[in-house]
Amino acid sequence: MAFQKIALTMAAASCLLLAGCGEDTTTDKKAEKAVASTEPLKAAWVYPSPRADEGWSKQHEEARMLIEQKYGDKIRTQVVDNVTNTVDAERVIRDLAAQGNKIIFATSFTYMNPALKVAKEFPDVKFENCTGYKTAANYSNYNARFYQARYLAGKLAASMSKTAHLGYVAAMPIPEVLQGINAYTLGAQSVNPDVKVSVVWTNTWYDPGKEVDATNTLIGQGCDILTHHTDSTAVPATAESRGVKVISYHSAMTKTAPKQLIGAVTHHWDEYYAHRIQALYDGQWKVEPVWGGAEMHMVRLSAITPDAPKSVVEDINAVYSKMEKKEFNVFSGPIVDNEGKVQIPEGKVADDKMLNTMNYFVKGVIGKVPTGK
Repeated sequence: MAFQKIALTMAAASCLLLAGCGEDTTTDKKAEKAVASTEPLKAAWVYPSPRADEGWSKQHEEARMLIEQKYGDKIRTQVVDNVTNTVDAERVIRDLAAQGNKIIFATSFTYMNPALKVAKEFPDVKFENCTGYKTAANYSNYNARFYQARYLAGKLAASMSKTAHLGYVAAMPIPEVLQGINAYTLGAQSVNPDVKVSVVWTNTWYDPGKEVDATNTLIGQGCDILTHHTDSTAVPATAESRGVKVISYHSAMTKTAPKQLIGAVTHHWDEYYAHRIQALYDGQWKVEPVWGGAEMHMVRLSAITPDAPKSVVEDINAVYSKMEKKEFNVFSGPIVDNEGKVQIPEGKVADDKMLNTMNYFVKGVIGKVPTGK
């Protein structure tokens, strides 16, 4: 939390970072009028899961509360959580727009098309979708480079594994998830080249029952450190009950796994939200798709256990510092997949197009990427 509060004070610096990211086509005079008004700016968030749960929505909720602290009586915020399908999403987002919210943050890929549909009906309202990719005159998107923190988590896992066999519960075989699995493996191999990673797919983002089964399967295969790219607390909870070390995702799930949690891949959205809301206040909001990472403090390896080797923690902090300065790229060649094919040659680094079309496992990951055939 202290990190997030500090991050809020850095919003002005991030504005300079982001200023050249897109062509200014949507500077809004109506936003200028709204700022001049004595009425507080109304902003809304929509979450796909309960905000009280440890996980994805909790991190957005913490960021929203920090925004309230920052702007005080200059802002009025609303939240609707646990919106799980596209039909409900369209209804909720339309209702929030009709209530006079000037900016709406829709925090799920599932909301992309419903929010875009509503955006066309309310041209004076700004809409932003988290993890989406579409844009319109008043509709932008944002995402985080989760794989950066995954790489650091791999270092931690390898340093504390006794078997060099790590387990990964994964949702969907899409590039974002594959980036995470591969980055985790590469990070682990930077500490121990002999590390192998087993993956079990749930084929859904949120299904605690399937996540429990996947966790038990990995434990049965001999994995002694687990992590996940799923949305519930089921993996850390099961690991806790089975006495197996775990690295949580989205938030630091310390309540769920107080004894077995050794770290957490966490998301931090407050700096980004501060930047976008300030842009609206200043009449400078524009369509500006963002895929931010450590340089915007969107991702971090948090809650590192005191039992972690000091040298590895120092290494993690040093690499994160390089990521902040854009001096370290996780996917730097040579990178070979688990079938022996060179995917990234020596001297090359993966660009965003390569990352967003990733469809392979790196060497060390067991199995093949599901094709759906």
